Amino acid sequence: MKAKAFETEKVKKACIDWIRSFFEENGKNCVAVVGISGGKDSSVVAALCVEALGRDRVVGVLMPCGIQSDIDMARLLVSHLGIKHFEINIKNTVDAAISSIGAVGEISPQTKMNLPARIRMATLYAVSQSLNGRVANTCNLSEDYVGYATRYGDGAGDFSPLCNLTVTEVKLLGKSLGLPIQLVEKTPIDGLCGKTDEDNLGFTYAVLDRYIRTGEIDDTATKEKIDRLHKLNEFKLLPMPSFDMSEMSE
Repeated sequence: MKAKAFETEKVKKACIDWIRSFFEENGKNCVAVVGISGGKDSSVVAALCVEALGRDRVVGVLMPCGIQSDIDMARLLVSHLGIKHFEINIKNTVDAAISSIGAVGEISPQTKMNLPARIRMATLYAVSQSLNGRVANTCNLSEDYVGYATRYGDGAGDFSPLCNLTVTEVKLLGKSLGLPIQLVEKTPIDGLCGKTDEDNLGFTYAVLDRYIRTGEIDDTATKEKIDRLHKLNEFKLLPMPSFDMSEMSE
């Protein structure tokens, strides 16, 4: 299956129009609240929102957990876009939560790793509710496809501009939007354990994106791993299962 050529300018315009339409229908006069990590995804989402709504209706929220080694990239983005922003350090909240939860027993490493992402999202919603906002989801298709997002953490939000765009396509949008190249090409780090996304996944986004768009992949073991991750994490993208009384037998 040959991948269709990505029409960057056409997609950019359509996405900007979609964001504008979303706010007309679901938040007229509201602001877009974007968690700014300094990576390509939050940078592109913030830039798209500025194009759609104007910089006065976009608010960036920087949320380091203690010392963030690449916080300068997040500051560069908000300065480049000229948007209002807040810097809220979540370390004390994370530490307090871990301390309290520890009363029930040993906390798993995965729990500790995902907790900051969930506290960041709670923080975004607190800011959003206080400012009459709507929270932007910044996940892309590549991450969502293999479940590389924390449920009710970075996987949450009110609107999602990039959920149907691969990492490769997001980068093309970032360049088209005139973002600083160091933001667009910044090596993605999960912000949780300090490793790069590709180290954690065990394959590159280039390989994943090609597989998503064309079904082509050179390594059988990598294909099996991607398929397994997709199957295991598909529930993250589905509505919450709910009991339906109409299905009860007579």
